[in-house]
Amino acid sequence: MSLLESISSPADLRRLSRTELPQLASELREFVLQSVSKTGGHLSSNLGTVELTIALHYVYDTPHDRIVWDVGHQTYPHKILTGRRERMGTLRQLGGISGFPRRVESEYDTFGTAHSSTSISAALGMAVAAKLKGEDRRAVAVIGDGAMSGGMSFEALNNAGLGHADMLVILNDNDMSISPPVGALNKYLARLMSGKFYAAAREGAKSVLKNTPLYELARRFEEHTKGLVVPSTIFEELGLTYVGPIDGHDLDALIPTLQNLRGKLGPQFLHVVTKKGYGYKLAEADPVNYHGPGKFDPAVGLVKPATPPKLTFTQVFGQWLCDQAEVDSRLVGITPAMREGSGLVEFEQRFPKRYHDVGIAEQHAVTFAAGLACEGLKPVVAIYSTFLQRGYDQLIHDVAIQNLPVVFALDRAGIVGADGATHCGAFDIAYIRCVPNLSLLAPADENECRQALSTAFAQNHPVAVRYPRGAGVGVAVQPTLETLPWGQGQLRRESTLARGAGRRIAILAFGPLLYPALQAAAKLDATVANMRFVKPLDDALVLKLAREHDALVTVEEGAIMGGAGSAVLECLARAGIAMPLLQLGLPDEFIDHGDPAKLLGLLGLDAAGIEQSIQRRFGAKLAVVRPAANL
Repeated sequence: MSLLESISSPADLRRLSRTELPQLASELREFVLQSVSKTGGHLSSNLGTVELTIALHYVYDTPHDRIVWDVGHQTYPHKILTGRRERMGTLRQLGGISGFPRRVESEYDTFGTAHSSTSISAALGMAVAAKLKGEDRRAVAVIGDGAMSGGMSFEALNNAGLGHADMLVILNDNDMSISPPVGALNKYLARLMSGKFYAAAREGAKSVLKNTPLYELARRFEEHTKGLVVPSTIFEELGLTYVGPIDGHDLDALIPTLQNLRGKLGPQFLHVVTKKGYGYKLAEADPVNYHGPGKFDPAVGLVKPATPPKLTFTQVFGQWLCDQAEVDSRLVGITPAMREGSGLVEFEQRFPKRYHDVGIAEQHAVTFAAGLACEGLKPVVAIYSTFLQRGYDQLIHDVAIQNLPVVFALDRAGIVGADGATHCGAFDIAYIRCVPNLSLLAPADENECRQALSTAFAQNHPVAVRYPRGAGVGVAVQPTLETLPWGQGQLRRESTLARGAGRRIAILAFGPLLYPALQAAAKLDATVANMRFVKPLDDALVLKLAREHDALVTVEEGAIMGGAGSAVLECLARAGIAMPLLQLGLPDEFIDHGDPAKLLGLLGLDAAGIEQSIQRRFGAKLAVVRPAANL
């Protein structure tokens, strides 16, 4: 039996001798590599935290002591050591374990994470709670250098330094988040890595001042000036005791340091340096592409598919952004640390002066765009649906109230699959359509997505365009900047059923669910409208369909509550029309991780599910088209 196989909980780990831990680290790293290669998932970040995870569970009395992992995409070693090794084959699959920490999954997952920069706040809350309850426990926040660019982390550090809580913040400094890191803080941390910065500054100052009257003054104030450049300054000024940087892959450095810090009172800060992808040369050399790979052969690494995959909506956006920038010098592209995920790699290469990665700082991204728009530029913010939630006040206060022409390209709208509830874009329709001045488009396919983006960019007020993760139905994308008629939907199928021959149904589809709606309509002989605009809603089309049909059905890949179907109901109410309306969309619950197609089927949002829902609601009076028998 291997060492790893002997461990079903951290209590087993703590029974090992210190000399056995390097072997355990080697086995654990290999297990992570082999496991992720079979399921897909986050790889580079998890390979980089093997030793740190072992050291934390070896020193701290988990789960009595609390460990909060920021973002949580580096917790596979943690899951494996806390009793979930045998379930790693189900990772991120329907009914399987999550790719992020979840309180309902394990008592060792003390706080659910998946979005960035929350760990210090949560751990501080736990530390203060322990003090108030008189409990002898420790709280640890493990945060990456990329997550430190989020303002919430510094809000928490500021509060921790004043609160005198017994907690430890570990900065896992791997010089990477997902995209390469940006910003002044990253440059500051990089400067600390070598330990040479202060020495160089000190010797340089001596050589310049040596033969001047200022030399003696400088010598006297050396201790003060040292504080301007040594690593600890920024954190100790916030009230935390700084230790580091130390090698995050050296268990002989990590364990004694953590043992010392566990016994100290007050807020502590440990700077740990790791390498993303550590121990797997291909991931070390290319941590971005190995950040979240699909299935692959570890012996070979990632390979390009033999046949090119279908164009994704993200790729459509990236191509449109470059084409629009070619003809309009006012366009500025903004991303909050998601260059690859949001499709801005080519834009950065071609238009570096108009490309801005602001780091994991969604609030700043939105207000930064507002400032650009005030000066006559046309900013495009490429952001995931769930990440815009983090900048919602700025969306209202800084953009919408001032009616500024900012375009929001909302990737990952709707079901996202393996990342689960934390990344599921269920709420953007509801939270956007209630904001004055702000419009929202929901294109049905790849070509219409490009047209919708051009349409949004042409407006002189804020507009969001929502589109899903992955590929569409394969509609060819025309390389033009053609726009859509503002606020107008499109009839895609008309029922042949005469009035009185059965209940005439009209399906109003918002976004890519148009295509399963068309399939269902073919069997039900229903009318189908591609609504395209959630706001402004095409009231004229809605009322026309209401007058000509006996019932309406709305279909959307978003929350039913407050969603596009609600907009249709409001339109009918304003017109004084009372008629049956079936709303299909995401229910009032968080959607778990799993294959997107399977999830849509379980939610009744595939073609069969849409047909069945309509049959259940209107079946008694519904004429159904039966396929002709084979002759």
